Amino acid sequence: MKIASWNVNSLKVRLPQLTQWMAEARPDIVALQETKLEDAKFPVDEIAAAGYRAVFSGQKTYNGVAILAHADVAGGFDDVVTDIPGLDDPQRRILAATVGGLRIVDLYVVNGKAVGDEKYAYKLDWLAKVREFLARERERHPHLVVLGDFNIAPDDRDVYDPVAWGEDVLCSPPERAALKAITELGLHDSFRLFESAGEHYSWWDYRQAAFRRNMGLRIDLILLADALKPAAQAAAIDRTPRRWERPSDHTPVTLDLDI
Repeated sequence: MKIASWNVNSLKVRLPQLTQWMAEARPDIVALQETKLEDAKFPVDEIAAAGYRAVFSGQKTYNGVAILAHADVAGGFDDVVTDIPGLDDPQRRILAATVGGLRIVDLYVVNGKAVGDEKYAYKLDWLAKVREFLARERERHPHLVVLGDFNIAPDDRDVYDPVAWGEDVLCSPPERAALKAITELGLHDSFRLFESAGEHYSWWDYRQAAFRRNMGLRIDLILLADALKPAAQAAAIDRTPRRWERPSDHTPVTLDLDI
């Protein structure tokens, strides 16, 4: 089974890229972030024509998450969650569902804007509440996969210039500590099961020819629970869609599981 996560930065704009990539990469489950679509405008028919069914939680202009499952994946979407206890947030950033024997939690983590900003404080509080939710999910679902745009580079290997970024937002010690608190629930960064070196990124700014110069960050992650770790076969960052016309600033990350 191939699982993928992709911040598409507007599904309306990136739908042709998404359907092309799914036809070529053939993922079984795809988690999307920043769909930027109200639920009534989600392209259900186009996704179905591509061979996938979907659950989604969206809003106009901003945020939005979705989980797609190929028609060959057994069963429907069960136990769908779009809001978690204790988090009074109208922004559509969280979506959980059980499909294909896996518990999938799709996250579009708050950006935080800048260290010291009120949005940064909100990000840390948001992450603490999400950790509480994931702790409960971890107890209920041994086959748990938590994936999405985390808006945190886990360590300096995941930053093209750690000195320039310093302790700025996305790299600050409190953010990294919040991510570590999540992984300490018994979740593993799947990419790091297979690759220990730096200079592997999933996001590049549109400015300064950042993609061509590989000036990026690895902030899109697929975390898997202990029970799934032996099933992990390969993890990758697929840079191909970032080279296409009108690309997202993110590119898909994937995980192959032998289940």
